[in-house]
Amino acid sequence: MTASPSLLATLPGHSYTSPEVFAREQENIFESLWFCAVRSAELDAPGAFRTVPVGRESVLITRNGEGEPRAFLNVCRHRGARLCTEESGAVRRTLRCPYHAWSYDLDGALVAAPNLARMPDVDRAAYGLRAVALREWLGYVWVCLADDPPSFEDQAPGAAVERLGDAAAIERYGASELALGRRVRYDVRANWKLIVENFMECYHCAAIHPELVSVLPEFARGFAAQYYVGHGAAFADGARGFTVDGGEGFGRLPGLADDQDRRYYAITVRPQVFVNLVPDHVIVHRMFPAAPDRTVVECDWLYAPEVIASGADVSRSVELFHRVNVQDFAACERTQPGMASRAYRSGGVLVPSEHHIGGFHSWVTALLDGA
Repeated sequence: MTASPSLLATLPGHSYTSPEVFAREQENIFESLWFCAVRSAELDAPGAFRTVPVGRESVLITRNGEGEPRAFLNVCRHRGARLCTEESGAVRRTLRCPYHAWSYDLDGALVAAPNLARMPDVDRAAYGLRAVALREWLGYVWVCLADDPPSFEDQAPGAAVERLGDAAAIERYGASELALGRRVRYDVRANWKLIVENFMECYHCAAIHPELVSVLPEFARGFAAQYYVGHGAAFADGARGFTVDGGEGFGRLPGLADDQDRRYYAITVRPQVFVNLVPDHVIVHRMFPAAPDRTVVECDWLYAPEVIASGADVSRSVELFHRVNVQDFAACERTQPGMASRAYRSGGVLVPSEHHIGGFHSWVTALLDGA
């Protein structure tokens, strides 16, 4: 219970430390909702694959002979061996289990196994790989392990509409056509919810993000862009681009509306994606929760294809948000031990500029209670 209407209660400390709570989140959030798994362009040919942890499962994502993306549980139907043990790679025509050599085509059908011809009663379709629901959006492959997946449009594009107030606003950035300029993987010793909460608010920005507030001065007042529907934080008058020193970036992405120029927008797509939009590039974070106190985050910086093809130096724009990431993740790691303290047994509080985080807490609680 809080002492003032200005303060809202947070989740209790054990929500960030309990293995039991984390197991329920794995089952009822990450294994039940749409999960952003891999950049589509990484699967650059039939047989190219990537394995991705989704909740407690390993998901194998590839392209079939026609170049269409496919996703399967990364488990051989014979004895349950891990089919592909590498994080990424390529096969020619079949996915072959290294244990007993059961082989599957790129659409998941069982096509060969030792002595299979002597077992004509075996239904090859019935013993194919377990397919996983798949969609593509913003140039990423999204998967859902649920037998009856929820609406993708409500969960993912719907989050962008809710934040930006306009269905076309995010499409103007053309994210699916952009090229990967840099990827950084962070191993964060903190609960995934702490990372989401940190991204959603800017009460901390003046204290730990000097480079960011020099480019986006309104963040120094403590109100995050996500606090307002449709609002984008304006660049400082002296900032020529979204770069670590405020220097010039690259040309404005084609298709952007004039009112999107020189502004930063942030979107949280629950449960594990952050999208950052600036005039000349897009930054996408994907979280892979690994334990109650450990989350792997992959951050992609995406640019117009001609920028990457030209060999342009993207380091100054990458460095700005890389510093933000390092600063944020260090703060989350400082917070994680406190979640186990008796001082935080009943949780903490949210000040008014953080009240929108209460909606995230209610969302998590409802999914776990509803289960």
